[in-house]
Amino acid sequence: MTPIADAKTWLLLALIFLGGWYLGYFARAAWRTHRAGGRAGDPTLPTAGQTVTGFGTNFFDTLGIGSYATTTMIFRLWKMIPDERIPGTLNVGHTIPVIVQALIYTRIVPVETTTLVLMIVSSVAGAWLGAGVVAGLPRRTIQVGMGGALIVAAVLMLLTQLKLLPGGGEALGLQGGWLLFAVSCNFVLGALCTLGIGLYAPCMILVSLLGMNPVAAFPIMMGSCAFLMPVASARFIAKGSFSLGAAIGLTVGGIPAVLIAAFIVKSLPLYAIRWLVVAVVLYAAATLLAAARRERVLTSCQTSPLP
Repeated sequence: MTPIADAKTWLLLALIFLGGWYLGYFARAAWRTHRAGGRAGDPTLPTAGQTVTGFGTNFFDTLGIGSYATTTMIFRLWKMIPDERIPGTLNVGHTIPVIVQALIYTRIVPVETTTLVLMIVSSVAGAWLGAGVVAGLPRRTIQVGMGGALIVAAVLMLLTQLKLLPGGGEALGLQGGWLLFAVSCNFVLGALCTLGIGLYAPCMILVSLLGMNPVAAFPIMMGSCAFLMPVASARFIAKGSFSLGAAIGLTVGGIPAVLIAAFIVKSLPLYAIRWLVVAVVLYAAATLLAAARRERVLTSCQTSPLP
């Protein structure tokens, strides 16, 4: 077995262990919350709409659309959960489906071992820091952050549609200053992932701009997301900054969706669907920013002294 294959094998074994730990952690927290009667306005069991959302978003995520922006869009349009709980719910609910994706799709791709491991570790560190910050943010700040995140996601989808993403080179790893730069960028991407910016497209752009073979983005991106999400989700769970019923719905609906998309459907003509997603994501971003503006005006009125 080559060193690269050996490293990937250990990473997959570690991912299985991490996924098992996270599933147990989430299940215990869910059971405690359910027995306590849950929180006001936050059901402990998923609705049919939340489960269908988990199925649909993870189905298209497996085929290349992405799940964070689309889930945020659905949660906002149908007012399924409060805005301040969306980032935590995205991470907690999509973690297990993403781990299943990684276990299915990660192959023996010739990526230089040091580059692969350091970029995964940096994304996990960024997610740990980012989740701790995001979990304690007020509603308006989260609305502004998610609005910006959706705009970034829409721009990346648009660049993909217009074929303006960089083509990349042939390198399978990075060294020296470029490696340090890539690790630093993946740290930031890991932190932003906790706010709702998917890591796949930015990671693909990053490695391509640095002259790496775009194929090398797949193990880096898959590994980063699959490892960082349990870490970030544990912090959201510990702080209670998520909607339990919606998170369970995303998980329960997402797992069979990943299996169906990966083993039965395998591919779909997604060009027209991506244009629709770009339009609706931009609309959801606009509604979030408008809600944040209304929140600011309301807060100002409440704190202004009477004449």
